[in-house]
Amino acid sequence: MTRRTASPLSLVLLGLGVFLLVLAPMLAWYVEPRAKRTPIDVDQITVFEGKGSYFDTEKIKTVADQRLTVTRQVRGDVADSEKSGRAIWDVVTSIDPDKTLPAADPHDALQWTQERWVTDRKTNKPVHCCGEKPRFEGDAYLKFPFDVQERDHLWWDPTLGGTVPLTFRGEKKIQGYEGYRFTGRVAATKTGTRQVPGRLVGLPERGQVMAEEWYANHGIELVADKRTGRIIYAAIGPRKTLRAPGGKKDRTVLLDSRRIAFTEKTQRAQVKLADDDSSRLKLVGETLPLLCVVLGGALTLLGGALVIRGRNSGANGPNGRGGNPDAEGPHSDTSPSALQPTTM
Repeated sequence: MTRRTASPLSLVLLGLGVFLLVLAPMLAWYVEPRAKRTPIDVDQITVFEGKGSYFDTEKIKTVADQRLTVTRQVRGDVADSEKSGRAIWDVVTSIDPDKTLPAADPHDALQWTQERWVTDRKTNKPVHCCGEKPRFEGDAYLKFPFDVQERDHLWWDPTLGGTVPLTFRGEKKIQGYEGYRFTGRVAATKTGTRQVPGRLVGLPERGQVMAEEWYANHGIELVADKRTGRIIYAAIGPRKTLRAPGGKKDRTVLLDSRRIAFTEKTQRAQVKLADDDSSRLKLVGETLPLLCVVLGGALTLLGGALVIRGRNSGANGPNGRGGNPDAEGPHSDTSPSALQPTTM
């Protein structure tokens, strides 16, 4: 009796199907979560533009209706990031009127800051190490956490030196790409002191005074990519003023704009980056697992059916036990009568 086995093709199909079914949850539950990590090899520039007023140090007065540009460059410190396991970004921001552009010399800018942001690559929460400057809090700043939630977030405002509650306002399309919109504002807050001529704060009889610096923000609007947390649109309304010591009234406006927002070029660049990153995460976390389940299930069923068919074919074929119902019948070569000696 010969036993038939399954064909190699059926075993290959069955094995491939099982492999794909095992791969699907691994992609969704293991690979994709590990792909959601803040990048460390970033090097990008975002530009805001708007109109407003600023204190012109040459004219020694505030000039109005001027174009203002905010330029922010973010560079990842790859070596320190790999060493610490954190996302370490060095950030340079300058605010300039037209006459000090391009924003290359910090001495010309209305405001120039250099910061070092250190965050947990998975949660986007601040990590207080590795030369962080300033010490910041909150859960949203240069980006939001992955898988942005439809809830309020705390945004770190470096000028304020504190967090600002951002309220979730639904969805908004930027350059045809949909993200979550958040808004907030900052009431006038004292942020420090500065030595200035007394006449700038209404005290002409005094040569120099330690004036109070006050900061407010008319409105903050941020639109974040839902999956990656990348900010695809940002607008701010900064106001910085000087007051006399203990004063209740702004005496000199250092900077004031109702709205400075991402340029069209920056919006397009941010949307492209967000779309690319989001598409890759969706591919690994949703598309490929679903494809693996569908294709793996089909191959498993097909391979299993072929294996069963091959074995049944072997068991019931011409040489199998059930191949000929008369194999032990009266006409068989091995029938009882054929084995008896003749009496003739």
